[in-house]
Amino acid sequence: MEKFIPYEKLSKKEQKRLDSAKRRDWGDLNPVTRTVPDKKKYSRKDKHKTEYGEDI
Repeated sequence: MEKFIPYEKLSKKEQKRLDSAKRRDWGDLNPVTRTVPDKKKYSRKDKHKTEYGEDI
């Protein structure tokens, strides 16, 4: 059984190893492309939509 050592007393290299093990990746999801469009901005695409959601 390993002896418990507080995080502050670990070496920098060991702290970095533990931190990287705790982090997770985004997988296939790209967070940059997942933005909500601003509702205040003018959009030409929305102007040309019909009531059925199709382009004119």
